[in-house]
Amino acid sequence: MKKVTKNIPVYSINTFAKKTHAETLYHVEVFNKDRDFNVSYPHRHDDFYEILYISIGSGTYTIDLQEYKIKPNTVFFLSPGQIHEIEFSEDIQGYIFLFSSGFYLSNKTDPYKLFEFPFFYSLKYNNSPLYLSQQDSIVEIETLFKKTLIEVQSNALDSQEAVHALLDLLLIYCKRLYPQTEGTQLKKGHILIKRFKQLIEEKCTENIGVKEYAEMLQVSANHLSETVKEYTGRTSTDFINDRMILEIKRLLTHTELTVQEIAFQLNFSDQSYFSKYFKKTSGFTPSEFRR
Repeated sequence: MKKVTKNIPVYSINTFAKKTHAETLYHVEVFNKDRDFNVSYPHRHDDFYEILYISIGSGTYTIDLQEYKIKPNTVFFLSPGQIHEIEFSEDIQGYIFLFSSGFYLSNKTDPYKLFEFPFFYSLKYNNSPLYLSQQDSIVEIETLFKKTLIEVQSNALDSQEAVHALLDLLLIYCKRLYPQTEGTQLKKGHILIKRFKQLIEEKCTENIGVKEYAEMLQVSANHLSETVKEYTGRTSTDFINDRMILEIKRLLTHTELTVQEIAFQLNFSDQSYFSKYFKKTSGFTPSEFRR
């Protein structure tokens, strides 16, 4: 049976880096069963990303209700806010790289640079792992993690710059290997849609509509709707509903909040409307889905 809690814990990168005072921008370490941290599952991360490479072992990694198999030579990607839990075998081995958006963007002129990576910002709400099959790719990924770990442990004056460069290489290399389902060129329309998706992530619980999102993006509601339709074949409202339904499912699955409390938390006017909305959009009443 799934563990439930009144609220889903949200952890900062300092939780994993064992730092309580100075702000942590990144953290790299070996991943195994003896990794020294104490968190509750399921949980979310705040404003930091995760790249997890598994070289040995098995298990399952569940991200936003989607279960993925853990097997050797797999790279997992996690974005801020995603609810996740992991179960792995005793022989698990690999590396984990945590980094804040501020660290990655610290020397970038483009504030939307992270949108180039489909495993973090897909037009869909999933970020499937990267299963490596070619030996040269496996060697390259492992080499980049090992070099990064050496830099982190060196405490050299310019180690942060070196780690930043290695993170760039790691992300670029993973993007080359990742299945390209949205086209290889990031067009202007894609950037608008991904900015729209990021805003939905940030503002989901406010329960606002297309007009409000368009205002934040400094475009007209018509332009936003037409762009989304052109590039995805779906409506802007579809994207908003998808994210809201995901959030409701997260809370129904992972918390003990009542239906009324969830409706209140997500800014619905009343429980009756909330239940009708969920039933119409998902095909289930909240109680049916929770069961």
